[in-house]
Formats: sequence, C-alpha cells, structure tokens
Amino acid sequence: MSELKKVATRAGFGEEILKLGKENPDILVIDADIGKSCKTGDFRKELSSEYHDDKNQYVNVGIAEQNAAGVAAGLATCGKVPFVVTYAVFGSLRMCEMIRQEICYPNLNVKIACSHGGLTPANDGASHQAIEDMGVLRTLPNMTVIMPADYVAAKKLTRQAAETYGPMYLRFTRDAIPQIYDEDAEFVIGKANQLKEGKDVAIIANGDTVRLALDAAKELEAKGITARVLDMHTIKPLDTEVVTACINEIGKVITVEDHNILNGLGSAVCEVAAEMGKGIVKRIGVQDQYGQSAPYERLLAMNGITVENIVKTAEELQ
Repeated sequence: MSELKKVATRAGFGEEILKLGKENPDILVIDADIGKSCKTGDFRKELSSEYHDDKNQYVNVGIAEQNAAGVAAGLATCGKVPFVVTYAVFGSLRMCEMIRQEICYPNLNVKIACSHGGLTPANDGASHQAIEDMGVLRTLPNMTVIMPADYVAAKKLTRQAAETYGPMYLRFTRDAIPQIYDEDAEFVIGKANQLKEGKDVAIIANGDTVRLALDAAKELEAKGITARVLDMHTIKPLDTEVVTACINEIGKVITVEDHNILNGLGSAVCEVAAEMGKGIVKRIGVQDQYGQSAPYERLLAMNGITVENIVKTAEELQ
C-alpha cells in the first residue's frame, strides 16, 4: 500500500466505465439526469448519439429513476449490460420496488452505480444522505452490494461488476479521499482485502471509513495494541470466512461504516458472530438517526465515526 493523491471514488467509476464502454459496446449508461455529479460526462461525450451518429451506449431518461430501472431491465433482457447512474438515495429507495420486481426477481444483469452514498452529501441535508441504502438492498435475493474504499478500488470493482453476471449495487461517495491501494492491487467480489495484521482486535470497515480504520490501527500500535484491518468492500455476499477467522483467532471485532448501524456492515458481521455463538462485535456507524445539513466531518463526529472513537472502543475491548 502507499499513500498517494486524494481522489473521489465516483471519479474512479467515471474513468473505468468509459474504458469498459469502449471495450464492450453492450455496456450502457442509463443516466437519471445526474451524470455530471456521477462522473459519466465523458462517457456521454464519447459514446452517445448526441455527439456521434454511430454511438448509442448512453441514455438519459431524465429525473425518473423508476423508469431508469425499467429501461435497464428491458435492455438486460436483450443481452446488454446497463449501469443505472444516479444518487444513492434515489438509486436505492426511490427505485426499490422496481429493483425488486424487475431486476432481482428475474435475476437480470443490471448494475446500479450510485454516487453520494452515506453522509457525504453533507450540506445537502438528510434528504440526500443515503444512510440505509446498502441495508435495504442487501435483503433482496440475487443482489450484490459493493462499496469501494478508494479511487483504485472503485475502478477495479467497477470492472469486476461489469464482468460478473447479476444485479449489483455499487456505492460511491462524493468527496476526494486518500488513495489506499497501489494500481496493481487485486480485488475479488465477495472477498475482503486484509490491509494490516494484528492479534488484539479486528477492525472491519468499508468505503471511506477504511482510511479511518487504518489511522486508528496506527494509533493503537503506538499504545501496544495491534489491530487486524480488513476492507470489506462487498457486504453481500459477505466474506464469512474472514469474519469467522477474526472471531476465532481474535474474538473482538469493531465494524466501521458510513451507514446506519442497523442492517449494514455491522449487522452483517453480527449475524455471523451470532450464528457462531461467540465473539464480541462493536458497531461504529450512523446511530440510527438522520443526518443534518452540516460539513461531512461534523456529521461523522456526531455519530462517533472517528479515529478517536475507534481507538477508544478498541481500548475498552482489551
């Protein structure tokens, strides 16, 4: 690993979906009129009939997310690989019935790629902050739920999603965040990436909070506590093998997520621990409350999603 530039995960998606579209004419973007924010502007300029008579891989359905889901489902039945692009709060909740009935139930090859997940819409307020999206969609049969931790992960997992059959929800965020992975890092859907070894506590995180977990592990090490850090980029299917290993080998787990602690990553890990009948899991995330219109860092702090709280929780488990 190396610390490099700061780039938003949505930017990684935008770059990779354009590459994929150029490689495979069956890959389409179904835009709900929010391509600028979701970084599909270059895809539109290079692969749409609006700019090129011989290109037809981009469709803007307007601010009509449920229609976007239906259009994508229809295209998938014709062998296309559509990516529906919008904000997370709309691509999960407003589209939910269509996702269930028209995409997951028939198990169609539709990808829902959403930016502005979690609290990152910040000053836009609670209406735009998707804090329950992954939890809602992970309950749907056939659905895969993915959240990359950085720019590199976003590119690699977007490609994995495009090359893997089935309904998928990819959750990206707005703000530029530190790059964690080198360009040659490898990712497998459903398999966590271990970023640090430790024997005293396991910290399992996803998305932007992986960086917080790594920073907390560094502080803990200075205090004589070693932390195993895992990037659980896929919360469905969950890497139960690695969670089981954490519980068997360490027994003390902290989950960290920018999502409601109910039904998200923390709940998924708790389900494994409960079925094993052992281990302690402490969940750090949005405390079952809506966000407010405030800077992102303040919203995180309001919910204890901080390096300081991870360190404190780890110390209390010793």
